[in-house]
Amino acid sequence: MFEAMPYDEEKYQRAKKHWDELAKPLHGMGLFEELISRIEGMPNAGGLKKRCVLVFCADNGVVEEGVTQTGSEVTATVAENMARGDATVCIMAKAAGADVFPVDIGMCRAADGVRDEHILRGTHNFYQTRAMSREECLRAVKKGASLAREFAQKGYGVIAAGEMGIGNTTTAGAVASVLLDLPPRLVTGKGAGLSPAGLERKIQVIERSVARLQPDREDALDVLSKVGGLDIAGMCGAFLGGAQAGIPVIIDGVISAVAALCAAKLCPQSKKYMIASHLSGEPAAKYVLDSLGFAAPIRADMALGEGTGAVALLPLLDTAYAVFREMICFSQTDIEEYKPL
Repeated sequence: MFEAMPYDEEKYQRAKKHWDELAKPLHGMGLFEELISRIEGMPNAGGLKKRCVLVFCADNGVVEEGVTQTGSEVTATVAENMARGDATVCIMAKAAGADVFPVDIGMCRAADGVRDEHILRGTHNFYQTRAMSREECLRAVKKGASLAREFAQKGYGVIAAGEMGIGNTTTAGAVASVLLDLPPRLVTGKGAGLSPAGLERKIQVIERSVARLQPDREDALDVLSKVGGLDIAGMCGAFLGGAQAGIPVIIDGVISAVAALCAAKLCPQSKKYMIASHLSGEPAAKYVLDSLGFAAPIRADMALGEGTGAVALLPLLDTAYAVFREMICFSQTDIEEYKPL
């Protein structure tokens, strides 16, 4: 159903060799050497010169179960703030030279200035019934993929995958627990500040819902449609669409990481086009990134969402790229080349 653009392994290996030839200690730039080398192997990354943030906004029916501190009405309000340029991600993106595009993939109500691509006006409460049908879930995934390809065609060489949706740490915890075959208690966190009692309720809702709905761990669409959210489905599609277009898509926090895991289940080759940004404080984050085989370069206890962690990575990639492109090689100096021991 989804196929990634062929990855240029030869260019990746040339980039790794170039890092070793630069007049600095071997692997002195740490993880950034691997990230830049991986990006070099992506056919249409364009050196990350033009970048954007796609923020998938959606509401989750499971909020009815008291698993959040705030109500679903907040989702559209924050989305409107994004459209006006007032949200945190917009301020950070301006500093990082990125454009922000909020997308309504499934909010309870439309929001002024937000691109309307909604599949549903919010998902169903998965404590009572499945979140959405398989067909609705697939439509959301395909819509996310189509948007990523659209922005790649507009010249964007990198997409940061963000989200906004009250209740989405509950959906992310549920999806992660099933796909990773881990107890919900191990991968579910407090989200935006739940009390201990609130966290216990959240865990119970996930446990009982998973037990009742019996999502198929081997079928990411089944899992997403039963206990996921439209924002996760849309981001999943964005990771797939980025891979189809040959550009990197940056993983943000735990919800974005769960979407990336779903994409990897649907198209394993899409992992070649994913870049991890930061390690969220939510307990599922490390399990998901470990499952994907990614290390996050930023460990700053960020827990904001919206794509903020992914945007924070962009200036760091810019500085690493500057070293990669501009630093002299050992052959241009009197310094003896470092040898791997």
